[in-house]
Amino acid sequence: MEGRALNPIQLIATLFLAILATSHAGGIAIYWGQNTGEATLSATCASRKYQFVILAFVFQFGKGRTPKLDLSGHCDASSGRCAVLSSDIRSCQRHGVKVLLSIGGGVGNYGLSDLKDMGKNAGTEVLLSAAPQCPFPDEWDGAAINTGLFNYVWVQFYNNPECQFSSGRKAFLAAWKQWESVPAGKIFLGLPASKDAAGTGFVPAGELKSQVLPLIRDSPKYGGVMLWSKFYDDSTGYSSAIKSHV
Repeated sequence: MEGRALNPIQLIATLFLAILATSHAGGIAIYWGQNTGEATLSATCASRKYQFVILAFVFQFGKGRTPKLDLSGHCDASSGRCAVLSSDIRSCQRHGVKVLLSIGGGVGNYGLSDLKDMGKNAGTEVLLSAAPQCPFPDEWDGAAINTGLFNYVWVQFYNNPECQFSSGRKAFLAAWKQWESVPAGKIFLGLPASKDAAGTGFVPAGELKSQVLPLIRDSPKYGGVMLWSKFYDDSTGYSSAIKSHV
């Protein structure tokens, strides 16, 4: 049986539906580097599951000090052996994956002015992101985020019972709407990739797809989902389970 060509009206309608279906499509950001049991950086990017891979962590930076990188056994930064990751990063970029560097982590020693100086000397586009806790405004990052300089904000909706989804839809939505108000490019829903990845806040994949994402996907600020971390995602397959719905 021969197929029939679409007439112009049908074609326009088809294109409109395709655009509508992808207009709020989000991506997945994943933290990498804190467990040697996780996939390599190049394999992480080659999986095509992630739009962003965040290297964790540079825990010392600026004020004239030598930056210190902790990738938890993946490589020894103090001896210069993490330079081997440069080829992995280039491989990620060839796959269209943006590789970011997390400066600070939970207890980092640095200042925003240090980042500003680095940006001036970068010579290329600099993407700036932040990972605040979901209580609004964030005690530590709130003022910085309000500068309007941030491209992405990965909000940690876990380990914070007052605003994570497990505490109820109303509290979660109230916090999400507050984060929508910040002058940043895109807001990501930060979640643990398994029950073991955080003390509280894990949302089963089925529940995320049916109850959580439908609440926020239509937001113009919605960017997708951030996961902690690659090691836990490898053990649960969480990103694979949610990717088509993000």
